[in-house]
Amino acid sequence: MQSLPTTDQTPTRTERAILAGGCFWGLEDLLRRAKGVVTTRVGYIGGELPDPTYTRHHGHAEAVEVTFDPSILTYRALLELFFQIHDPTTYEQQGSDVGPSYRSAIFYTSEKQMDVALETIAEIEASGRWPGPVVSEINPEEPFWEAEPEHQQYLQRRPGGYSCHFERPAWRLDRAKR
Repeated sequence: MQSLPTTDQTPTRTERAILAGGCFWGLEDLLRRAKGVVTTRVGYIGGELPDPTYTRHHGHAEAVEVTFDPSILTYRALLELFFQIHDPTTYEQQGSDVGPSYRSAIFYTSEKQMDVALETIAEIEASGRWPGPVVSEINPEEPFWEAEPEHQQYLQRRPGGYSCHFERPAWRLDRAKR
């Protein structure tokens, strides 16, 4: 299933990011709203089980694959949003969701993305604005298994449905320092 575009025009160049940070419903809902995001799709990554499903995805993290226009939204800005809408300081937990499926992780698609992720995390930790050290995994891209259709744009179709994700205004890096 292809996600619905979130912009009116298809950009000439796009990049992909794969981010895990708790239940994919809420993470996807907030990421898809960012200006420059072209498409999102939720799925599973980082486990050994082939062809995982919502009820059978042992070892996989629930994740969001984001296709974005880098002329509008940089990878760095996308990561800053990611770190603002989930808690990267809790190990295998987001809100009341606990377990490896809900871990915080970045699956980089290039060495440049890895470098940006490491730099962003270093700045977050140096800022002192988050409640503790970042425990997010930084891993190379692995096979991404698209989740079942009922999980795609779940909160867009079910406003008011379950989500443990929200924007934390105090968790922002000082842009003047960069």
